[in-house]
Amino acid sequence: MNTLVNNPYFEKFFLYARKSTDDDVRQVMSIEAQLTELHELAKRENLQVMDELIEKQSAKIPGRPIFNRMLDSIDKGMANGILSWHPDRLARNSVDGGRIIYLIDTGKISTLKFNTFWFEPTPQGKFMLSISFSQSKYYVDSLSENTRRGLRQKARNGYLPGRAPFGYLNDSRTKTIVLNKKISPAIKEAFELYSNGNIQIKEVSGFLKTKGIITSNNKQLCIDEAKKILTNPFYFGMFKYGGEVYEGRHDPIITKKLFDNVQEVLNQRNKPWAKKNQDHPIKPYNGIIRCGECGMGITGDYKTKFCKTTKSYVTYHYYRCTKKNKTISCFQPHISESDLDLELTSHIKKYSLSKDWAESMYKMVDDNLKNSAQSSFEAISIKRKDLEQIDIKLKLLLDSYLDQLIDRDDFQEKKFQLMSKKKTLEEQILSLKRNQNNWVEPMKKWIFEASEVDQIVSSKDKEQIKVLASKIFGSNLVLENKTVRGDGINAWSALGADPTGRSLVGVLGFEPRASASQTQRSTN
Repeated sequence: MNTLVNNPYFEKFFLYARKSTDDDVRQVMSIEAQLTELHELAKRENLQVMDELIEKQSAKIPGRPIFNRMLDSIDKGMANGILSWHPDRLARNSVDGGRIIYLIDTGKISTLKFNTFWFEPTPQGKFMLSISFSQSKYYVDSLSENTRRGLRQKARNGYLPGRAPFGYLNDSRTKTIVLNKKISPAIKEAFELYSNGNIQIKEVSGFLKTKGIITSNNKQLCIDEAKKILTNPFYFGMFKYGGEVYEGRHDPIITKKLFDNVQEVLNQRNKPWAKKNQDHPIKPYNGIIRCGECGMGITGDYKTKFCKTTKSYVTYHYYRCTKKNKTISCFQPHISESDLDLELTSHIKKYSLSKDWAESMYKMVDDNLKNSAQSSFEAISIKRKDLEQIDIKLKLLLDSYLDQLIDRDDFQEKKFQLMSKKKTLEEQILSLKRNQNNWVEPMKKWIFEASEVDQIVSSKDKEQIKVLASKIFGSNLVLENKTVRGDGINAWSALGADPTGRSLVGVLGFEPRASASQTQRSTN
C-alpha cells in the first residue's frame, strides 16, 4: 500500500463535497448524498482517496478556506486528482475555475473525476471544463439578477424584502412581514412617550429594554438604533427599498399623525439634552416664555448669598433672558420667581370660564351632535378631492422623471412627500368615517379645563400652572419689562377676549360646522 502511495504516477485524490444553502437540514442531506455517490464511484474505479473534505459555503466568490487548502496541498504534490459530484461544486467564479485549469496546465492536477461530468486532461477536456465553469458562473449571475428582480416585484406588491423591523416578524410560510403581538404595543407606546416631548431618545431605548427589545448581544439599543425606530416610516405603512418609496400592505403599528408628531419633536431638538443636576433647584417655568425684546428663551437661575442679618446663606431664585441672539443686544432685567409667578397666574386668570357658562356650553355640545353627520360628510368630500389631486401630482411627477426633467433624488424626495400626505389624508378620512363625533370629547375636555383655571391657579402648583399655560398660550408667552403678556390660541383666544363665554358660541360654532372649512384651509 505504501509503495502505491509513494509512486508519483499513482493517482491520489481529494474527495470534495460542498453545499451553499443556509438550510441546515437540506445541507446535511445534500452533502450526505454527495458523499454516498462519490464513495461508490471511488470504490467502482478503485480510486485512492487521500482525504475527505466537506465545505458549507457558497462558491460565488473566491475565498473558501477548505477549497484553498486543498489546492495548496495539490500544488505541494500531496495529491494529483480531485473527486467531486460536478464541476460547479468546485467553482462558480472565474478565479477558482482559472486556478484549477492552471494546475491542470502545469501537471499538478492529472485528473478530475465527477459523477455527472466527463473530463480528461486534453485540450478538448480543458475546453469543456472551462465551459462548465462558465455555465456555473452564468447560473449564479442569472440567479442573482432574478432574485433582485423578484425582490423589486415583492416591494411593488407592498411587502418589504429582507429582515422585519422591531415590532414585526418574518413569516416564513407566506414570505411576508406580520405583527409581533408581544412587542408591537411597546413600539407604539415608545412613539407616544416620545411625542409628548418629555423624554430623551436614550430614555426611549431604556424603556424598550424593559419591554424586551434589545440587540442581538442582549444589550440596550444605542441612541442611533432607537432613533432609527422613531424615524422609520414602516411603522405607519410605508417603506423605502432600493431607492424607491412603496406603500406597504402590512398592518401599521402607529398612525401617520403620531409619526409626524414624533418627527416634529426630533426636529426641534438639534442636540441631546444636558444631564440634569439634581442638586440644583427646580426651574418650573423654563421653556414656556420668550424674551419680548430679543426673542430668546427665558431661563431660571439662582444665586446663593450670605445674609448678615440672619448670618446664614440664602438662595435667590429668578428668571432672565438667555441673551443668545448675537444680532440684538438685550437689556431686559431679571425678575424674581415670586414676581414671575404672580404675573403669570394673573394673566392665566383672564382665561377662566365661569361655571354657569360651562354648563350652558355642555348643553350646546349635546344639541350640536345632531348636525355632525352632515359636517363629517362635507369634510370627507373635501379630503377625497385632495386625494385625487395627489394622485394627479404623482402621475405628473413620474412623467417629469421619465422625461428627465428632474433627477432621481428630487423624484424620490417629492414622491415620498406626496405619498406621506396621501397617507395622512387616508387616515383622516378613515377617522371621520369611524368617529363622526370625535370632536365631542375634546370639546368637553376643553370646557372642563377652562372651568378649572381658577382652581389650578389657587393650588399654586407650579407644574400644573406650567402645563395649563402651555395649553392656553402655546409659544405666545413673552416677558418684557418684568411683565408677562401673550394671546391665547384656538378657543382660548376667544375666551380671553370675552371671559363671560358669550363670544365662544359664535367662534366655536360648534366644532361640526367649522370642520369642513378648517379642513379646506389646512389642506390648501
